[in-house]
Amino acid sequence: MNIENRFQKKKIVVTGGKGFLGKHILTKLADKGYEDISVADLPEYDLTKLPDIQRMYDDKKPDAVIHLAAKVGGIGFNQENPASLFYDNAIMGLQLIHEGYVRKIDKFLALGTICAYPKFTPVPFREEDIWNGYPEETNAPYGLAKKMMLVQAQAYRQQYGFNAIFILPVNLYGPGDNFDPRSSHVIPALIKKCVDAVETGQREIVVWGTGNATREFFYVEDAAEAVVLALKKYDKSDPVNIGAGFEISIRDLVALIVELTGFTGTVVWDLSKPDGQPRRMLDTTRALQEFDFKAGTSFREGLKKTIDWYRKNRT
Repeated sequence: MNIENRFQKKKIVVTGGKGFLGKHILTKLADKGYEDISVADLPEYDLTKLPDIQRMYDDKKPDAVIHLAAKVGGIGFNQENPASLFYDNAIMGLQLIHEGYVRKIDKFLALGTICAYPKFTPVPFREEDIWNGYPEETNAPYGLAKKMMLVQAQAYRQQYGFNAIFILPVNLYGPGDNFDPRSSHVIPALIKKCVDAVETGQREIVVWGTGNATREFFYVEDAAEAVVLALKKYDKSDPVNIGAGFEISIRDLVALIVELTGFTGTVVWDLSKPDGQPRRMLDTTRALQEFDFKAGTSFREGLKKTIDWYRKNRT
């Protein structure tokens, strides 16, 4: 069978399939003709518990697992929950990969995080730099827990020949994102603040930090495309970055969201709050070379779609 189609008729389980990226990956798999896709997520399966993981494998008998399930949030959430972020993410990855190996599944795709990179990684982040320092402190427990899946994937490939791959996405955004102010990331948090201020006539919004930090943002539908391509085409131990390949300061991001939402009030910068990692942008050369992925959505277009979605779907 052609390598590009080898999983099309096989059983694929997406952990965290009810989540933000998961919903888009399910749509992308269905659009590309994958016929047997199922979800492993709360409340049916608590993937921090080994009996639930074993029951999931017994119930669904997957040929491949795309592991997206994660406990995740923004800087404030990370500062309040470092222990549970480390434990929950580490234990899910450890047990899912091991039980997949025990059951001899054909492939395990582990989704990592840009938070795994060292705090002062040279920009753009290259996969070779992932071990050259400690992650940014506010998200280190989460980032290191996810990075343990890379260690495990490489170890299980070396010792057992188990086909596990590790993909590193940059910050995602798009329709269906998490807009809960207690745990949302920067783009949905800013969109909510601006749209809500426009609706209520509020004349001021408060934004954390100095605005000097830079970030790369990756439209969720492009991310789903990258994951499906990696499932089909990539079978090596080296980690692979997936992203859009551009960098924008938080200050410029705020200005763009203010413009696109029509907010005309004042932006106040809360300098008592942290900026997080100083700079973030990925080198995405390997993804292009290994499985022909290049992001296709412009940032302005992606933001417009996200703002439109929030306006239509907010409660």
